[in-house]
Amino acid sequence: MRHNKKFNHLGRKSAHRKAMLSNMATSLIMHKRIATTLPKAKALKVYVEPLLTKSKEDTTNSRRVVFSYLQSKEAVTELFREISPKIADRPGGYTRILRTGFRLGDNAEMCIIELVDYNENMLKEKAAKKASRTRRSGKKAAEAPAAAPKTAQAEALKESPVADEAPVVEEQKTEAPEEKAE
Repeated sequence: MRHNKKFNHLGRKSAHRKAMLSNMATSLIMHKRIATTLPKAKALKVYVEPLLTKSKEDTTNSRRVVFSYLQSKEAVTELFREISPKIADRPGGYTRILRTGFRLGDNAEMCIIELVDYNENMLKEKAAKKASRTRRSGKKAAEAPAAAPKTAQAEALKESPVADEAPVVEEQKTEAPEEKAE
């Protein structure tokens, strides 16, 4: 029986699948983002996130374990030297999947999988949102001084003798240009 063995086989035998995921993980580590199909990206996320967690602890054993998955010295060096210091304070969720639409040839759903800490555009937007965000109590305090002059002005109008009379509004007449009949 095959109880509790439910995961996407990606239409490949186990050796082919492991080699493909290893190559994709190496590419992700070296390039920080790759474009692929959605099922492959989801399988890659499950494959690479434990490796990124393992890379936080720089020991000989953790390097050997990561190398057994990646089979690339350059990728292991990049992971432990560049990526692990950046993700050291992050408790998980090192990758992000962004859907990009459907491929023209076979209508497969495509996406981009990337390392979260390496998307400069999103990091800039996030910093801008944090800078512009204010608390709700701050909004009320900001509105209170602006409301005070309006009430003082309204009180001054009530005290004036002209306030009892209805305001006179003059309407401007707009003349429509006459059409010439030819």
